[in-house]
Amino acid sequence: MNNQSELKTIGFTPFIYCSDQALFNVRAGVPIVEALSQASDLLFLAKAFAEDATYTKDTDRHAWAAHYLTAMDKALIDDVVKVLTPRPARTATKSE
Repeated sequence: MNNQSELKTIGFTPFIYCSDQALFNVRAGVPIVEALSQASDLLFLAKAFAEDATYTKDTDRHAWAAHYLTAMDKALIDDVVKVLTPRPARTATKSE
């Protein structure tokens, strides 16, 4: 297995859908340490917006901001998990 400091996102994880089509996806090639650091920052902001949403009754903009930030954060973490999760060994098929 590679040194974890060399592992990078694979870019397979979509987020924010529009008409059943992914509008965005995680970019491949980002070092996972940086991706996880960004995910932590996004979670911090989402938590702050969610907390603000509980007190601000005249608008839902804080709740929507938290929603989009958590969608981005989940995609980042899911992409890193795909990199870190070992895949089963590939076996030859009859056609090979």
